[in-house]
Amino acid sequence: MDLSSLMFPLLLVLLAVPLFLSARKQKRAVAEQQALLNSLEPGDRVMTTSGLYATVAGVNDEDNTIDLEIADGVVTTWLRQAIREKVVVDTETDAVVDDVEDADAVDETADVARAQQESKK
Repeated sequence: MDLSSLMFPLLLVLLAVPLFLSARKQKRAVAEQQALLNSLEPGDRVMTTSGLYATVAGVNDEDNTIDLEIADGVVTTWLRQAIREKVVVDTETDAVVDDVEDADAVDETADVARAQQESKK
């Protein structure tokens, strides 16, 4: 058996494996996106494919549309496919400083950060 007769089938296998793996990866990504779109409920924070952050105000399954509230009282209608991802609201960064001692600690931290930035210049 000649070595050159084995090269062509081996080449086909080497080209077919990456194609197969990329197809599986793409199929998994489509399934995850579809699950995200089906799980949207009013009150969820989302980001559209154009980068708009909004809150889901309503879902219309018949038209495959979704109502997004982009500001207080401003509701727009979008196709569901325009939703890119759910945005997780970080409640730790939104915390209000209640104590005077905590406020002083925040001020001291900010002063140290400013001093470090100025020393780097």
